[in-house]
Amino acid sequence: MPVSTPPVLAVRSLRKQYGSTLAVDDISFDVAPGQIVGLLGPNGAGKTTTLNMILGVLAPSRGSVRIEGYDVARQRAQALARTNFAAVYAPLPGNLTVWQNLRVFGLIYDVPDLKARIESLLERFDLVRFRDTRCGVLSSGEQTRVCLAKAMLNKPRLLLLDEPTASIDPASAHDIRRLIRAIAADGHSGILWTSHNMYEVEEVCDHVLFVSHGRVLLAGDPRRLPAEHGVATLEELFIRLAREPLAQAGAAA
Repeated sequence: MPVSTPPVLAVRSLRKQYGSTLAVDDISFDVAPGQIVGLLGPNGAGKTTTLNMILGVLAPSRGSVRIEGYDVARQRAQALARTNFAAVYAPLPGNLTVWQNLRVFGLIYDVPDLKARIESLLERFDLVRFRDTRCGVLSSGEQTRVCLAKAMLNKPRLLLLDEPTASIDPASAHDIRRLIRAIAADGHSGILWTSHNMYEVEEVCDHVLFVSHGRVLLAGDPRRLPAEHGVATLEELFIRLAREPLAQAGAAA
């Protein structure tokens, strides 16, 4: 990846405060085209708050989010036109068929040549046989593939994935990881991925950020970080950071 490649996502000094509580405390990072960045941390670490600020759902107390150079706070429409999102807690309407869901969201995103785009995505995500099946009766893995197809309708430059393989079986999760790696490999989209599955993170992500109490404590290559910090696995490192965030933050500083 060329060093000069501009990031699709640039987060700078991002902060979100609720009264005396700092949910996100001065986070900065980039996501480049073709890169998968993992945002890791225990529940309540600030991951979802960060995603919501990137999506413009929450306004930051301070700092900026730029998507392909567009400031989300001031140029929200342009920034979000280049973005899409998938999460297990945001399922598609279960009473609509796969085709109907993709068509509705394609119209919302103003996708050109929508019928051809839907056909292409049905093929890419192995959904042709489910085109006329209501989403509500699909398995969890099948629904995840539909959500990914929906998220790719507008050919996003930035793809946000919040726990994309949670609650699905290992074989389906393997297939989802393969599909997501293929999305990154074409070099068009950068991906920001949250997960609690450290095996998955080590397999898929190019770079990870460990977040606790709203702060980035460590960042680096998930395959090298454990040895660099004297533990055997990424899971051990995750547990240490989750249990001793203040000590680790002091060491990182």
